[in-house]
Amino acid sequence: MSYVSTGDVDAPSVVCLHGFPDIPRTWGPLTNTLVGAGFRVMSPWLPGYAPSSLEGPLDPPAVVRRLLTLIGEVSPDAPVRIVGHDWGAVLTHAALSQRPERFRAAAILSIPHPLVLERNVVELPRQSLRSSYMALFQLPVIPEKLIRARDFAFIEWLWKVWSPGFSPGADYFDELKQCLRASMPAPLSYYRSLRSPKVIRELRAILQSDPISVPSLYLHGERDRCIGVELMNGQERYFSALFEAVRLTETGHFVHLERPAEVNRAIVDWFLAH
Repeated sequence: MSYVSTGDVDAPSVVCLHGFPDIPRTWGPLTNTLVGAGFRVMSPWLPGYAPSSLEGPLDPPAVVRRLLTLIGEVSPDAPVRIVGHDWGAVLTHAALSQRPERFRAAAILSIPHPLVLERNVVELPRQSLRSSYMALFQLPVIPEKLIRARDFAFIEWLWKVWSPGFSPGADYFDELKQCLRASMPAPLSYYRSLRSPKVIRELRAILQSDPISVPSLYLHGERDRCIGVELMNGQERYFSALFEAVRLTETGHFVHLERPAEVNRAIVDWFLAH
């Protein structure tokens, strides 16, 4: 995996994982705050996102294994702190469950524990409509054409829907589109892997093994139109260590970009305390 590294190489390490559709640049504001607080920050392009390898497998359990290998290489002797948003949050949950000894603390953004997500979505039919894009992305051929059409207009539309009233700016979208242009259709493999019963069984086995024993901070925007804030309810049962959940008013899916000062301070305070 390719990654951006910032800060003193001897400082405590923080690994930041982006989601879809996103890139490591998403962690720019948080990186500056973390480095200022004395941390070293590593933000990889997830497998399937150029310049990282586009070769599979790109199902969540396989990607977690690759992430754990990376963490072992960059911090072989000391546990790291980890931040995950969207797909990065899913991977963070699984990594914390599988190898808790490799992590000192975690900050998880916008995607609650997958087991509580799976349970709550049954009781919240509105979420099925919000999540319809996931079923779309599992289809062959059509999603690639839709995403590439009109200079990735669908990607900009997703950001607009998921975070109402927010835009990261034209320059940000240009860099994101460049990554997707070089990566497609590999980023869709994360969604397509969910059609495999074997992948689902393996992911559930990882998540059900034990409650997460790593101190974890969870942040979710109350105006998130990708994953409704109600889906976070009850997830504390899947954490045996200290767990704190924060709901951010007037905030959508990309909480760390929409409310950087508040989110960054909360994450740094959490990491300094653990």
